[in-house]
Amino acid sequence: MRRREIVTLLGVGMAAWPFAALAQQSDRMRRIGFLTGGADDTNSRAMYEAFRQGLQQLGWIDGRNVRIDARFGGADPVRIRKYAAELVAFSPDVILVAGSAATTLLLQETRTVPIVFTVVLDPVGSGFVDSLAQPGGNASGFMQFEYSLSGKWLELLKQLAPNVTRAAIFWDPTIPAGIGQFAVIQSVAPSLGVELRPINMSNTSETERAVAAFAAQPNGGLIVTGSALAVTYHELINSLAAKYKLPAVASNRIYVPGGVLISYGVDFVDQTRRAAGYVDRILKGEKPGDLPVQAPTKYELVINLKTAKALGLSVPQSLLSRADEVIE
Repeated sequence: MRRREIVTLLGVGMAAWPFAALAQQSDRMRRIGFLTGGADDTNSRAMYEAFRQGLQQLGWIDGRNVRIDARFGGADPVRIRKYAAELVAFSPDVILVAGSAATTLLLQETRTVPIVFTVVLDPVGSGFVDSLAQPGGNASGFMQFEYSLSGKWLELLKQLAPNVTRAAIFWDPTIPAGIGQFAVIQSVAPSLGVELRPINMSNTSETERAVAAFAAQPNGGLIVTGSALAVTYHELINSLAAKYKLPAVASNRIYVPGGVLISYGVDFVDQTRRAAGYVDRILKGEKPGDLPVQAPTKYELVINLKTAKALGLSVPQSLLSRADEVIE
């Protein structure tokens, strides 16, 4: 073989090598972590299935070209921290995490593994990202809601129970999102003629005493703001609302089947399905720090008519027609 032919063959082979290497790399099994800190296992499982379906629609099939390692924290910080460390130790290509508490613990384990978060209340205030438009670092994702939504909860309470002049606000003052939500509710309260009473969910006995004292006076209602702590206490909140016959509005549908009057908040299952798109982009080479944090696009309204009847309240037809689910 002449020298020129040898050089030509080497040149073709070397030119083809990067493409062959790229094809080989794209064919390898990718690894994805899934971590949720939610207290409601049914909702967490639904979010996981929505995430898997979202990945499948983008061509990522669990067991074929990706392996998904899923962990469910059950609102237990010790368990969530353990699972976060396990997932990081697997050296995954990306981790999907749901909830502010779980995101906090995961970011304490790694600042290098790409992270996509969902159901996060205040990603900037929590220190997860530098800004919504330019997250920087190794994390980006989807916000739980914008603070302006918080005022809507008090408006709904007043619409459903016009006689309410006092509202107890379940909140977590130890997180930026708790302070932000309460501030928005406080800003709209004077125009609705409602006096607010914050209730810090520090422990069960103190929460029970605070609600009992609040319910001793008439024309009261409850608002449950969004936080991991509130979700952990959801069964207690349901029982207190029923015991003292207080109309209650919550940020999460988890409360409504247990007796809370109404909820209005983000559709977490839909948001987790959408998050598969960010995971897909990261698997294809984009960096989470370059992906802007997205605001919610789908909210859901859930009404418990059985609770309304027990409280002697009439739900306006305008609300019923807008409801995504009505429990009778």
